[in-house]
Amino acid sequence: MVANQDRREPPPLTKKGTMGRRRRPGREHPFVWWIGFAVLGIAALALRSWRLALITLLLWCLYEFALVPTVCRVRTRKGQFCPEPARGRLFACGTSHQRVKTDALRRLARLPGKRRSAPPADPNRDTGVVVYSAEVRGRLSQEDRAFLALAAAGTVVTVVGMLYGLT
Repeated sequence: MVANQDRREPPPLTKKGTMGRRRRPGREHPFVWWIGFAVLGIAALALRSWRLALITLLLWCLYEFALVPTVCRVRTRKGQFCPEPARGRLFACGTSHQRVKTDALRRLARLPGKRRSAPPADPNRDTGVVVYSAEVRGRLSQEDRAFLALAAAGTVVTVVGMLYGLT
């Protein structure tokens, strides 16, 4: 088989000398969300509506779990944090990092983790470099743990408040 059979030109090299990457779409600024939360909170106070306050709390919890623009923060095998963007504190940048983060979230919630077979040993790996295990790589930062705990507590308060409102 002949390489480059259709005679297309390869993509041009970027300034760094690597192949060009697809440009990421722009993200909204987090202040847009916080302005929305403030408007809903002020409206809840002005209208003296605990239901609107619960909806505002629930939206904030959803924002923290799944919508906040953040970075992956899973440690690579060599120990540095992954700087790739991710959407939400529960999610990572790719499937391999998502597995590590899901295991860390299971440990945080004290749920039993899924048993995965260990990947085969790589005979060509670099020696002399400390390779971090998935358990160490998946440790959540203090900030993420705190916000996840607050969002979980807010979700529980919202559900209890909604059940109270039904009676």
